[in-house]
Amino acid sequence: MRRAIFPGSFDPITLGHVDIVNRALPLFDEIIIAIGINSDKKYMFTLEERVNFIKENYKTESKIKVLTYSGLTTDFCKKMAVDFILRGLRNPADFEFEKAIAQTNRKLSNIETVFLLTSADTAFISSSIVRDVFRHGGDITGFVPESVYKK
Repeated sequence: MRRAIFPGSFDPITLGHVDIVNRALPLFDEIIIAIGINSDKKYMFTLEERVNFIKENYKTESKIKVLTYSGLTTDFCKKMAVDFILRGLRNPADFEFEKAIAQTNRKLSNIETVFLLTSADTAFISSSIVRDVFRHGGDITGFVPESVYKK
């Protein structure tokens, strides 16, 4: 069984995240969307809200699980018996950042990272941009799945 973890804070999940997950579904038997818990980080949405946004969005997709974790992603991968980490790339800066993390993860655990390029129509979307638009009363419907904006 090919299983992957798609780690992130998902504060909130965006259409860019959804694009990556949806395009990865044919590649894996199961994708665990793993929400990392970082006590040093201030989140706009609670952990429960973020879990619910994702579960609601994928309620009809049996290949998706939503879990939370803290600590190293590689430790969580080992715990879940997962051999792949799924990551999306929006631009060259993402590639350089993600490449260093992937190489570190590989050195720590032999876990492979699979990169998918984000589709052109969602490549500009980031959770931080969505939070900024939301904070200032802007319309986020074009950036996030319905499970987020209907809240």
